[in-house]
Amino acid sequence: FTATTDAPTICNLTQHTYFNLADAGASNILDHELQIFADKFTPVTADLIPTGELRPLRGSPLDFSTPTKIGVRINADDEQLKNCRGYDHNYVLGVPGKLKLAARAFDAVSGRVLETETTAPGVQFYAGNFLDGSITGKAGHVFKFRHGFCLEPQHFPDSPNQPNFPSVVLRPGETYQNTIVYRFSVR
Repeated sequence: FTATTDAPTICNLTQHTYFNLADAGASNILDHELQIFADKFTPVTADLIPTGELRPLRGSPLDFSTPTKIGVRINADDEQLKNCRGYDHNYVLGVPGKLKLAARAFDAVSGRVLETETTAPGVQFYAGNFLDGSITGKAGHVFKFRHGFCLEPQHFPDSPNQPNFPSVVLRPGETYQNTIVYRFSVR
């Protein structure tokens, strides 16, 4: 994504594609193995608004620093998971601008692998917690509750209201850039 402006503009472009590496959405994504290359996340309130905190992931049910099945801890007794009905959190990747591996997902049954690279400082991991059967995917498969997941490389949500988050204000003379690479393979 590339953008320019002639006046100060809030700009935070991303991609919201649903993935299901098993079977195009006919089953849930809870057995998918996920690894996210981050050590912090931005917690949210009960209204799903980021608090402004950058919280360490280690030891929490949101920690995907090693390959972990999405469903293993998704229903854990954790305030963050309860707020979002599962995973719908921004993971802190580091300084924007350099292309880096953000996440890797794997389905053992199909052998499909998805790697997500980005130049953005964060990636939102959404586990389909609000899918309700109203979206139809490839081959007519209906996306039901947790039948798809998203990896959305972007700046942190609510950045304009959080002074310690990286700025999303694009000014005249500047160029906004966010590269997202979704790479598929089989194992």
